[in-house]
Amino acid sequence: MFELSPRLTLLPTVHGSLDFAQIIRDRLLASRVDCLAVPLPNSWVETVVGAVADLPAPSVVLSRSTSASGKSYASFVPVDPCQPVIAAIRWAMASRIPIHGIERESADYQPVYLSLPDPYALRGLSVEQFTTALLPFLPRPAKESEQDRRCRQAAFELHRLELDYENVVAISSMIDLPWIREAYRERLDYPGHDEPTPLERYRVASESLYFLFDELPFVVGLFERARRTLDSTESLSIDAMKELLLVARERWSLSRAESTLWLTPKLLQTYLNYVRNLTLVDRRLSPDLYSLVVAAKQVAGDRFGWAVLDTARDYGIEFANLEELPPLMMGWQEAVLPEHGLMPMRSRLPGVPRVWRSCKLVPEPPPKPKVPKEGFTWNPFLQCSWPPEDARIESFHTHVRQQARNMLSSDLARTEKFTTSIKDGIDMRETLRHWHQGDLYVKEIPPVRGQIEVVIFLFDVPADPAVYPWRTTWLSEHGEESTIGLFATDYRQEIIGPNIGRARYGGIFFIFPPRPIPDIWTDPRILIGADPEEGLEDRLLRAALFHSQQRHVAVVSPVPIQTRWRRLARKFGKKLVHLPLSRFSSRTIDAVRTVHVLGGQEIRSYASRFILGGE
Repeated sequence: MFELSPRLTLLPTVHGSLDFAQIIRDRLLASRVDCLAVPLPNSWVETVVGAVADLPAPSVVLSRSTSASGKSYASFVPVDPCQPVIAAIRWAMASRIPIHGIERESADYQPVYLSLPDPYALRGLSVEQFTTALLPFLPRPAKESEQDRRCRQAAFELHRLELDYENVVAISSMIDLPWIREAYRERLDYPGHDEPTPLERYRVASESLYFLFDELPFVVGLFERARRTLDSTESLSIDAMKELLLVARERWSLSRAESTLWLTPKLLQTYLNYVRNLTLVDRRLSPDLYSLVVAAKQVAGDRFGWAVLDTARDYGIEFANLEELPPLMMGWQEAVLPEHGLMPMRSRLPGVPRVWRSCKLVPEPPPKPKVPKEGFTWNPFLQCSWPPEDARIESFHTHVRQQARNMLSSDLARTEKFTTSIKDGIDMRETLRHWHQGDLYVKEIPPVRGQIEVVIFLFDVPADPAVYPWRTTWLSEHGEESTIGLFATDYRQEIIGPNIGRARYGGIFFIFPPRPIPDIWTDPRILIGADPEEGLEDRLLRAALFHSQQRHVAVVSPVPIQTRWRRLARKFGKKLVHLPLSRFSSRTIDAVRTVHVLGGQEIRSYASRFILGGE
């Protein structure tokens, strides 16, 4: 359907589309071609070919003009590897095929933007099917409009090329395809060219490549690297999104002070589902940058949103600086030119129109100078915690205590055949098991005797004493706080502000309601019968069992209850209730493990400026 004559094939494309760039390249490789016609003025071809030869260094070829209203603007060609026209020119240069421009030279160039279906549909459709579906909906250009004259001139130029070449392949915008074909077959009058204007070439600042490329700069960089290494780009539009996400996660994890990576594959799956839903809401098949960043912000916070945004804007390819060319800072439909300032820009290869939407992200705080460890005196009798962290971990440990009580209740549940009362509810499992008998079974959950007073968290098993040198016991400041014993990293090794240190728990236990107890790490009563080689987690467990006044003690740990722990619990007449650490969100665990130690209560007045600014 694209053959206008035995000598001429007109291939449609959507400018700026990676999928169409791959298809155009594949069609050219599979065809016999002795001339390539591109939708550019012929006077532009030589300069654009010179700019294409410098790829992967991106640049801009432009011409300054004056509109009918007397305002200055510049029409430009983005030298973008993912532009189908640029990809075709690169192929023709490598194959030594002559290149000709068929676009009309216009004194007042007017680009045409039209929202088109997502080219990702080409993974399941041929170009012929895609084009056939669009043809009934492409608007006819107004008579004597810039688009109409451009199509008629292109048809005339194609007739001229047929006289000199036997196999001409022309590239055309999808929007112009039916009208060029109509003008070619009906041999409509052509308007002729305006006087060509001088061309200029600029190098583009790397931080503004997002406004030059129609695809994300990160995706363009992957496409260029695959071209260099001769890797397949068939599924690059999908693989690029996965690669972007993995690189963003790596950068995000390196920017964090904590070593725990809680952005797990399961959470990434949640992120991808969120991106899919946002994409479908926008009636697209592939996500845009806005969807990627919004989903990252909602799933993992502003910092991960910034990581995705920065990664997407990163071209990721080292290229010659083209120092001989003047610099240009691109914006959307405008650019800052040296000696000319801000100037409106009109692309000669216009892609689909973009829609601006706002997404609020809290920016990264500026790096603070390192606070020297010297000069601060830490009085162990004055040091205290930061109240917002206290409230967070107290709320979490209360939740864990309730979870443990629920486990005890479920263990004591009894099932019996229904007689006169459904008691605590129907036991569906037993009822279905005896369904053939026609009987109902109900369950009875007796109340739990006693409470769970002590909750133990073991985050690292086995714990390395060299990693967790700080061991202490903290008493509650009021009745809503627990008495705690802990071992953690040395807060003096990570000073984030004046008399403000940061540490990470290796293990901690809570006693609530609070009561004063001696320091568990020096109390000789706890050491009676202890093995000298006992680990930190065993010592913490021994102290918690010793001070618990209730029979049941909850233990949250990444490993099952060890035999030696059960033996120790029997020695103190207690019973351990185990909750796997994996039962709780990795993000939550990562947050509650962090503790900030202040050198006195007066430091709480300004601690938030350093703690919140560093997270």
